[in-house]
Amino acid sequence: MTFTGAIGALCMFPLSALISVSVALRVHPNVLTFVGVLINVLAAWALALGRFTLAGTIMIVANVFDFIDGKVAEQLELRSAFGGFWDSVMDRFSDISLFIGLIYLYAQLGRTDYVMITALTMMFSVLTSYTRARAESVIVKCKVGFMERPERIVLFMIGAFTNRMAAVLWVICVLSILTVADRIIYTWRELNHDPIGTVT
Repeated sequence: MTFTGAIGALCMFPLSALISVSVALRVHPNVLTFVGVLINVLAAWALALGRFTLAGTIMIVANVFDFIDGKVAEQLELRSAFGGFWDSVMDRFSDISLFIGLIYLYAQLGRTDYVMITALTMMFSVLTSYTRARAESVIVKCKVGFMERPERIVLFMIGAFTNRMAAVLWVICVLSILTVADRIIYTWRELNHDPIGTVT
C-alpha cells in the first residue's frame, strides 16, 4: 500500500463506521443531508464571528455528512430522484450560508471591498452550479470547468485554517468566472452542432 493509500484507508475507517451505524439504525439519507446543512450553518456563524479555525473544523464535520449520505442511500437502496434534488438544493443552501457569514463579518469590520468580493464570489459560485443544471436540460452533459463544489469547499477550508480567506475568495471568484464562461461556451458549441437546438 502506498503512503497516500494508507492515509485514505485511515480516513475511511471512521467514515465506514459512521456509515455502518447509520445503515444499522436505518437513518434516512435525506436526514443526514439536512444535518450536514445545519452544521454548515454553525460554520457560517463561526465565520461571522471571525473565528476562522473553528469554522474550518466545523466545515470538516459538515462534509462528513455530505459524504456519507450518498453511501447510506446506496446501502439502504434509497436512492431517488427527489434525494438527488434535495441534496443539490441543500448544497446550495450550505454554500450561500457560508458566504453570508463572511459578508456579515466584513460588513461589521467596515470592509466594503471584502463584502463586494465575497458577494461576487457567491454569485459566480451559484452560477457555476446553475449553468451546469440549465445546460443539462438542453444537452446531455456539461461537466466542464475546474471550480466544482468540492474544490470550492476545500479552498474555503484552506482559507479558514490559514486565515487567508480574502485571498482564497479571489481564487474562487476568478476560477468560478472562468468555469461559468467555459460552460456557456461549451453549451453554445454543443447546441450549435444540433440542428434542432436553439439558443435564446
